[in-house]
Order: sequence, then C-alpha cells, then structure tokens
Amino acid sequence: MTFEPLYSLSGLCVGALVGITGVGGGSLMTPLLVLLFGVHPATAVGTDLLYAAITKTAGTAVHGMHGRVNWKIVGGLAAGSVPAALLMLWLLAGVDRKSIGVTNTITTALGWLLVMTAIMLVFRGQILELARRAIGQRTPPRPATIIAFTVALGFLLGVLVTLTSVGAGALGVTILLVLYPRLDVREIVGSDIVHAVPLTLIGGMGYWFIGEIDWAMLFALIVGSIPGIIAGSLLAPKLHERTIRIVLAATLSVVAWKLLAG
Repeated sequence: MTFEPLYSLSGLCVGALVGITGVGGGSLMTPLLVLLFGVHPATAVGTDLLYAAITKTAGTAVHGMHGRVNWKIVGGLAAGSVPAALLMLWLLAGVDRKSIGVTNTITTALGWLLVMTAIMLVFRGQILELARRAIGQRTPPRPATIIAFTVALGFLLGVLVTLTSVGAGALGVTILLVLYPRLDVREIVGSDIVHAVPLTLIGGMGYWFIGEIDWAMLFALIVGSIPGIIAGSLLAPKLHERTIRIVLAATLSVVAWKLLAG
C-alpha cells in the first residue's frame, strides 16, 4: 500500500465541488478514477461507496442536529434500497467482475446516470414544475401509495448506487421532491443524505467482502476530500451557484460521452 498524492488532489477537487454544489461525490469521483487513473470500474465503485459512507456521515450529523431528517422517508427508502443492494452484491459476487461484459455494464450504466445527473442539475426546476402541474390535475395519492412509491424509489436507488455509486443525489432528491411537494427542500436533502449512509456503507462493505476495495486509494481520497468539502462549503455563498452547476453539468456530459463511447 503506497500513498498516491494525485488521489488526494482529486479528493480535494471533488470535495470542493461537492461543498459548493451539493452534488454527490460519486457522480464525479467514480468516473474520475476510471477515466483518469485507469482504475477498474468495480474497484472504483466499491472504493467510492466506502468513501461516500465516510464523508456523508458528517453531513448526517449536521442535518440531524438541525432536525432536517424525515425518518418516515428514510425508513421507506431503506426498506427498498437495502434488499436491492444485497441482491446486487450477491449477483456481483457470482460473476467475473473483470470480464468485458461486467465492465461494459458498469460503465454504460454510469454514463447514462451521469447524463441524467447533468439534466437534473440544469433543469430540475422545470422538471419539478411540469410534475406539479401534472399531479395538480389529479386526486392527491393516499399516504400508503406515497410510501409504496418511496419504497420502490429506494429499490431503484439500491440497484443503481450499488452498481455505479451514482444515483442517490440528484436523481433521488428530484423524485422525492415530486413525491413530497409540501416538505421543505432541506428536509428532503437531509433525509436523502441520511439514507445514503447505510446504503453506501452496505455497498462498500459488500465490495470489500468480494475483494474490490483499494484501501490506499480510499485513504488518499479521504485525506484530500475533507479539507476540500470544508473549503467548498465556505466558498459556496461567494460564488454564483447556477453558473457552477451549468459548468459541472457540461463536464458530466463530456465524461458521460467518454464512458459511453468507450
């Protein structure tokens, strides 16, 4: 195990962007590891899942102290995501993860999720407005129906996050805002972050069990990302977030194209 300073520099840059934009680190870290450093997709996903579990724990504490967590939402998401994560890990444990087929599956799924994340970054407001207009013309769904949709969303996120380490952030928050339009957006974000901790931890531990964690890389990423997140959070109020989101969306689109084009 050797310490690689470039991993820490990458962690610093990704952490800063996460602190400024709130976009999940998996959208940035996993493709960075795959494309720039040539890390195998399965190892990149597994290492990034543990990285996310550690870094999101601090965010969980902050949101919990400020009462920004809706535990009914967290429980509904976890009821779907935990079984989905375990199912995906079982499937991954039974295949040759170094094969071309598995590699292409992970990179293709990652590429399309990055496209969706870029769209959510730029057009979330318009998407939510269209959804509200469509729902506003119908009878409001029953609470049991909303919970069922929340569990289904959790299952989808469990599959996507375990396979690619991406999906719980932009995609999950947008759908939750549609399902729970009366809740404060901070409560939705806080609940999504709290749910992401056990999901990424289970995923990361599963990848550890099947031998897909690079511990030296994980340590180097954390060393860089912690000061990066702090710096990004301090810089965020001084920067034009909309412009940064557009630049970030454009970057994710280019990265997605690279992944999908092979």
